[in-house]
Amino acid sequence: MLDWSDTWQMPLDVSNFQVPSQASGQDNQEFDYFVGSNKLEVVKEQRDLGEQFTDNLKSSRQCQLANSKASKVLGMIGRTISYKNADLLVRLYKSLVRPHLEYCVSTWSPSYVKNSKLLERMQHMFTRMVPKLKKLSYEKRLDWD
Repeated sequence: MLDWSDTWQMPLDVSNFQVPSQASGQDNQEFDYFVGSNKLEVVKEQRDLGEQFTDNLKSSRQCQLANSKASKVLGMIGRTISYKNADLLVRLYKSLVRPHLEYCVSTWSPSYVKNSKLLERMQHMFTRMVPKLKKLSYEKRLDWD
C-alpha cells in the first residue's frame, strides 16, 4: 500500500488509520498493526458509513445512537410545530424520525429485547404527541388510521 501511494505521489496520513479490536474473548490476543513503520491505533468502537461497530459486534451501541438522534428530532418537532394535525405529524415522523431508527437496520437489526424496546419508545412518544390520540392506550394508538 505504501509503495502504491509513493508511486502515485498520494501520501497516506497514517494518523487517521484505526484498527477495530476484535479481541473480546478470554483467549484472543490483540496484535499490533503497522503501515510502514507507523503503529496503527486499536480501538474498541469505530464508526463507519453511519454505523457504530464495537469490539463485541453487538448492536446495543448502534441502537443507543439511533435512539438519541431520533429523540432529538422528535423533540424538535414537538417544540417547533404548533399546528398539531395528525396527518402532518405522521408525515414529519415518517420523513424525519424513522429514517434514524431504520438506517442500515438489515445489518444491525436489534436482536435483544432491550434494544427493540428502546427503539419502540420513540414510536410510543410520537403517538402521545398527536392530540386526538393522547388519551388512548398505546395499543389503540397504534391501530389508529
